[in-house]
Amino acid sequence: MDISFDYFDYIVLGTYILVLLIIGFFMNKKGPAGEDIFLGGRSLKWWQIGFSMFSANAGPMMLIGFAGIGFSHGMVGANFEWLAWIFLLMLSVIFLPYYLKSGISTIPQFLLIRFGKRSYTFLIAYSLVSVLVVWLGSALYAGGLLISSIFGVSIYLPIIIIAAIATSFTATGGLKAVVRTSIFQSLIIIVSSVFLVFLGLKEIGGLDAFIAKTPKNYWKLFLPSDNVEYSWIAIVLGYPVAAIYYWCADQTIVQKVLAAQDLKQGQYGTVFIAVLKIIMPVIFIIPGIMCYVLFRESARADNAYIVMVTKLMPHGLLGLAVAALIAALIDTVSSSLNSFCTVFTLDLVPLFKEQDKAQQIRMGKWITVGAAVFGVLVAIGFANSGKNFFELTQGLVSIFAPPLSVVFLAGISWKRINAISVESVLYGGGTLCTIIGACNVFNYPYEGFWPHFLMLSFYLFLFLGIVIVLITLFSAKKEDKLTDRTMILSELRLHKNKNLRVVWGLLAVIMVLLYVFFN
Repeated sequence: MDISFDYFDYIVLGTYILVLLIIGFFMNKKGPAGEDIFLGGRSLKWWQIGFSMFSANAGPMMLIGFAGIGFSHGMVGANFEWLAWIFLLMLSVIFLPYYLKSGISTIPQFLLIRFGKRSYTFLIAYSLVSVLVVWLGSALYAGGLLISSIFGVSIYLPIIIIAAIATSFTATGGLKAVVRTSIFQSLIIIVSSVFLVFLGLKEIGGLDAFIAKTPKNYWKLFLPSDNVEYSWIAIVLGYPVAAIYYWCADQTIVQKVLAAQDLKQGQYGTVFIAVLKIIMPVIFIIPGIMCYVLFRESARADNAYIVMVTKLMPHGLLGLAVAALIAALIDTVSSSLNSFCTVFTLDLVPLFKEQDKAQQIRMGKWITVGAAVFGVLVAIGFANSGKNFFELTQGLVSIFAPPLSVVFLAGISWKRINAISVESVLYGGGTLCTIIGACNVFNYPYEGFWPHFLMLSFYLFLFLGIVIVLITLFSAKKEDKLTDRTMILSELRLHKNKNLRVVWGLLAVIMVLLYVFFN
């Protein structure tokens, strides 16, 4: 679908790119030479953390995918946003105090301190592959498809251009450049989406007309258990498995809170992203429902967002909407690049050679460039595969989350958990989950053999949870090797910050009221 731009749209789009580069490069020169490119000197404030987590999460496929869910199923997709606060609360009051107390710079270092080198090595490999393929390669591929369909150009051109723009300021400025551009890009995404919702309501005839013309079942958050795609059982049992890993143990997401100025700033940052989650279904899912009301005869779920943009956005705002899509893409790519270079430089390289800080920073910059090149190659490989590999990788990650969720939960909640049980779950469970996930995605042995991937994820989580408990109980109890930098859940002071308790309590009340209202 080609979008007809006029000169005003090109001015808006060009201004966005210019401001982005100015922010990315200008801010690099404000810090001292040799500044920490991996964690920004651990100096991030709460609002920087919240906005950077928001923009990393709000990738191009969220804009497109959530509008598609809204078009085909309604508000059920809001569960993936409105249930996230529970796991952000876990990150804030359970995982983050542990991480900061341990002094880790990357998530794999948690396993090194807690369970030893073999578990550490596993998570290094997994983190690098997942960032390169799932975050970076898939984001570039999805963005290439999107931009090429908008402008009618070859898919390779936008892949290369987006990678070059994101790499330019990420390699030189590191995490601080990523965070500062994330704030700007978050505002672009939010403002553009709000305009789209406003124009949609105006076209429909107001809020009352919108509600009247929308099927009643579209306003339900929980669908019946016999719903094939989004039953309430699958969401309640399966979503938490992936959410624990995504929000509490994924390097690309958690790196932002690891860079917090202190525990208080990190915890308030997680509260801020949880508050932003309240509005995300409104600005991302509602446009899809509006598209169903207005254009269901000509639109499809997979192009609902683009149809709304092309049909409703006037010139100027049209350029802003495309800028929002590009902003979501660039931020996902830049966050992925910085996460890759952090794990590679601080975790993988020390396994083979020691480096001082200056050498680490220099290598980190080159690794960022190298990761971008590999990401482009992965995206081009996806483009020539003839298959929808983006959905494939997302499905595999959802299935592969159970062993990681089990290990991280056990690692902070049970002191007796030992390296043998963890390695069994990581290596054995990881292999099992990958094989089952591949069979599920490829419909082997036949379509319909496997349960919904969310339910499958829950079953695997339950099975591996039992495995880790049994191996721990029946293996020889070894002397605790925790260093004085680590602790377990029972030793954490979870409720020291009274203001934090009040804010999380208010947020919980709001979420409960939303679920009562929509059900």
